[in-house]
Amino acid sequence: MATVVAQSHYIFGLRTGVRNNLLYSDEQTVIFPCGNNCVRYNIDQKCQRFIPGTEGSHGMKALAISTNRRYLAVSECGENATITVYDLQHEQSRKRKKLSGGEIPAEEFVCMAFSPDSKYLIGQAGGPHWTLFLWMWEKQRVMATVKTSSTGTITQVSFNPQDNTQICDQVIVGTETGQLMLFDSGRLRWEMNLTSAQAVERLEENTESNETLPTTSATSILPRVTAIVGYSKGFVCSAGPGTVCLFEKTEETDQYKNTKRIKIPPEPFSNEPSSAEKQEISTLCISPSEDTLSASTDCGQLYSLPLSLAELHKGDAHFEFMSHSFHSGVISGLSTCIRKPLIATCSLDRSVRIWNFQYNVLEMYMEFQEEAFSIALHPTGLYILVGFSDRLRLMNLLIDDISTFKEFNIRGCRECVFSHGGHLFAAVNGNVINIYSTTTFDDVLNLKGHNEKVRSIAFSSDDSRLVSCGMDGAVYEWNTLSGARESESVLKSCSYSSVAISPDSKTFFAVGTDCTLKEIQDCQIIKEVPVGDVVCTTVAMLRSGRALFVGTSSGTVRVIRYPLPIQKDWLEYQAHAGPITKMVITFDDQFLLTVSEDGCLLIWKIIDKEGRALKREKEIVYAEEILITKLDLEEKNKILRDLKRREMELQEENKYQLSLRDMTYKEKINQLTEKFIQQINSLNTEKEVLKSEKEKQQATHSKVLSDIVEKHEKERQDLESNNNQKLMLEYEKFQDLQLKLQRVQQQYEQQLHSVEESKVKDLDDITRLNEAKLQEKMMMLTQCQEESQQQVREFQEYIKQLEEEGDLEIQDIRLQYKQLLTEEKQTNTKLKIESDTTKKSFQNVQKEIENKNLEIEKLKQEVQKLQAVIRSLEKDIVDLKNSVQERDGIIHDKEKTIYGLVKNTDMLKNTIAVLEFKKGYIQEQIEPKENEIKELKEQMQEMEGELDEFHKKNTQQQLKIAELNLKLKTKDKEMQKEIQKVQDTLTLLNRFKSDLHKCVDNIQDPPKLKENIRELYKYYVQQSDAVETVGVDTDILREHNKQREHFEQIISSLKKQLTRDTKVNEANNVKLMKENVTLIKEINELRQELSTVRIQLHNYESQSTFNKSKNKISTDTRATVSAGSCGLMTRMNFEQEAEKIIELQRLEIQRLKQEIDGQIPSSGTKLPPLTN
Repeated sequence: MATVVAQSHYIFGLRTGVRNNLLYSDEQTVIFPCGNNCVRYNIDQKCQRFIPGTEGSHGMKALAISTNRRYLAVSECGENATITVYDLQHEQSRKRKKLSGGEIPAEEFVCMAFSPDSKYLIGQAGGPHWTLFLWMWEKQRVMATVKTSSTGTITQVSFNPQDNTQICDQVIVGTETGQLMLFDSGRLRWEMNLTSAQAVERLEENTESNETLPTTSATSILPRVTAIVGYSKGFVCSAGPGTVCLFEKTEETDQYKNTKRIKIPPEPFSNEPSSAEKQEISTLCISPSEDTLSASTDCGQLYSLPLSLAELHKGDAHFEFMSHSFHSGVISGLSTCIRKPLIATCSLDRSVRIWNFQYNVLEMYMEFQEEAFSIALHPTGLYILVGFSDRLRLMNLLIDDISTFKEFNIRGCRECVFSHGGHLFAAVNGNVINIYSTTTFDDVLNLKGHNEKVRSIAFSSDDSRLVSCGMDGAVYEWNTLSGARESESVLKSCSYSSVAISPDSKTFFAVGTDCTLKEIQDCQIIKEVPVGDVVCTTVAMLRSGRALFVGTSSGTVRVIRYPLPIQKDWLEYQAHAGPITKMVITFDDQFLLTVSEDGCLLIWKIIDKEGRALKREKEIVYAEEILITKLDLEEKNKILRDLKRREMELQEENKYQLSLRDMTYKEKINQLTEKFIQQINSLNTEKEVLKSEKEKQQATHSKVLSDIVEKHEKERQDLESNNNQKLMLEYEKFQDLQLKLQRVQQQYEQQLHSVEESKVKDLDDITRLNEAKLQEKMMMLTQCQEESQQQVREFQEYIKQLEEEGDLEIQDIRLQYKQLLTEEKQTNTKLKIESDTTKKSFQNVQKEIENKNLEIEKLKQEVQKLQAVIRSLEKDIVDLKNSVQERDGIIHDKEKTIYGLVKNTDMLKNTIAVLEFKKGYIQEQIEPKENEIKELKEQMQEMEGELDEFHKKNTQQQLKIAELNLKLKTKDKEMQKEIQKVQDTLTLLNRFKSDLHKCVDNIQDPPKLKENIRELYKYYVQQSDAVETVGVDTDILREHNKQREHFEQIISSLKKQLTRDTKVNEANNVKLMKENVTLIKEINELRQELSTVRIQLHNYESQSTFNKSKNKISTDTRATVSAGSCGLMTRMNFEQEAEKIIELQRLEIQRLKQEIDGQIPSSGTKLPPLTN
């Protein structure tokens, strides 16, 4: 037979009294303590995973999560308090390390915090010592301890987020009197008082009613700051009961502003809706992405709110339940049914809650004015029996309400239960058990026999028997038909708390205060199983009879296989943080339900050891019927009818509106298609015009480009000739640099050789010294070792000789031996220190050698780089030598020409004076010309401005004229149409007159006259035609006017585009003019540079001819001639260039004048007047 195992499936509740009892492990998962477990709850998927507490602990005290959200620390109290670190990335949250205070005693750790790098953990131990521990938790090593307080209590600790060595640097603190204080490095930087409007109103009311108010009540009204959490924009803190304040940082340093107030909403199903608003907030936490704010309260409730929604609310925002509303007090009753997957619980918090264990949701809950002590669900799941402090009530479970329909006069009913068939229910009234009929509500039987209070009752599977146990140590079996007592088992030394019946109804199982599980059959205790030092509070058995489940006072659940073992053989699970009050197994043996004094409901899945669910005899199909009152049904039917009627009306309205929209959209589509066709035609014509203009502009630009290209080619040729001259000068500079480089290389090589020799010598010296020292030390070590060995041998021989002597001599020898050993150890330590120092010095020397080797390598790399530069320079030298040889040939040819030109020097000397006179005269003429050019440019700018204004006004006038012409044309067309209409009407009138004259002839003959008039009416008068013509004419006119307005708008937009294009073209023309002026300036500058380069070239040629001359006489004559010729050439070149510049400027002035004459009127003539 496979063993039965219980697996945690789902849990409802929150354990209060735990510090930081709500944490975010990721964006969708929160961690909170419940019972003796930590629950990992996925908010989106609504599923849970569990981290069970350690065995033997007395409960959790605090939680902490690392900054990287990977590790969870749980502190548990006991004789020796411990902190357990769990790895959350592991699927089963495996236990990593277990920390304790070591030699320092600690009963509990009040609060904890991880360092920013998650390597360290601090834990604050409780009183009276209040010791703060710092662990390197991965190595389970205590790094430091300090006593933090001697009088007050400590509630929270935290690390500096930037520095692991500091516990806190900048701290925000909240007090019980509603004060917020910001401390920076121990100094108070900011302070604020939280005074809620509710507190002020209460104080005013109290002062009005009572003149003197006690201090205790005044302090209780103040908003206590019980939780603070920081985020990127600021921080969030609690501000009294049920309120949270958002503070954001202002532009000023260390200043915060209250931006939003969030409140806990009132509970709709409570007798006192304001009771929810009185809850104290114990923990606040924000999701990693700072999207959601969550809170836990001292009443065991979990709330959350998206921060984005909080910012959207204009007034106070309100929290919402994170999952469901939980019990806030001791759960005193638990029951389940057969036909539905429902669980009913009642608590001392005056609430009754119905849960669904199939979908793990809260179906409904209701709060009452009295405390509820017991609860029972009818097998159908439609009725509920609740024992309140004043009476027992039978209630209906409606669709959205719990309504009472029968009350029984039983006060403080601690136990009630329905029979399996549902036709009977039993209720305990002190030491009497009353059995009632569910159908007639008659008191069928009163079972009397217990001397003290009855603690537990249970029906057999066939409802023929009822078993009860009480505080008097008696277990009775009753017949439910006759009311007779069939069997009994009394043990006065034990006070029973729970009883269970086997499936065959022959054996009973009872637990009580004597720490044993008893198996009772035929009025005798067959077997007793001791359960240790723990008191068993509840017991339940599977319907298959395979195993028993026992709940203990420590909150654990034990699974014991049946038949009961002789030895202690059971499986124990950590479940609750308090004594288990009730335990129930579902009808299909699939789930175990447990509740406790900690206010938590825990659902266990019952499986075998291989993880499979237990086999069922029959598959249970749960019913979906729900009770509803007749009034509610009628109201809902009325609402449904109204909604259906409204739906039909809305559908008809929507159809009508859709048809209207279709009509309007079709008309609009037709209009738009006509408009777009006309626009396309107009745009096509414009496109053709623009293409023709583009071709013209391309032709003009191609001509301008060809002219510019020719100019640039000429300039390029001139620059090439100048650059050739510059190359000669650069060659001379290169020769000088080459000589300098050779000198630098020689010096550098000498330095390298000297440095290498010095380094080699230093290395040899250092190695010799170190080797000598090492040899000496090794000799010393060997000598010491030999001496120690000799001493040991002598000492052993000495011991053998003195063994026969007394103990006193042996002690003296031991003392001597110890002294010798200490001395030898000291010598050995000294030698080790010396050897370490020598090793360190040797290592330092090796490091220096390595550094110097690196420097040598760097110098070698630099030498290689310089050699590469030299190679490239040598290539350039070879190229330059070739060019020099070519130049030498050219120079030789030029020398011949110079010799011929020397003869003409005398003639040129005479012309120099004439040219100098011309130069002065030309300079005098240039200055007034330049002044005239400036004046003309200013006049041109003024004229261009006037021209722009004139063009703008001209275009405006042209546009207006075009508009007026269009209007005239339209008016002419309308006039022509009207004239045609008048002519048509005149012709009709003439015809009508003639026909009337014909009718007048028949005045004396009335029937003929009547026929003629009818014919006239048929021919001339037709009402439908008249109406249609009038309607058509008006529609045509409207359409015509719309089209005309549309075309006028298009024409105006096109005119605006034309004006923009003209402005752009004008701006481009101005840019071209400016570029031409700059190019002319650059050409002049280049010409001046050309002249200077030519002068330098002539000087160079003269020097080269002077060097290459062989005869002294010829050299002297050539030098004088070349000097004279150079002076003449420079002057000639300068004068020629000046004349060319003047000619170019004159041509430019003439061209500008021609453009002005062709485009702009002269400055003397007035512009035509502007017309509006």
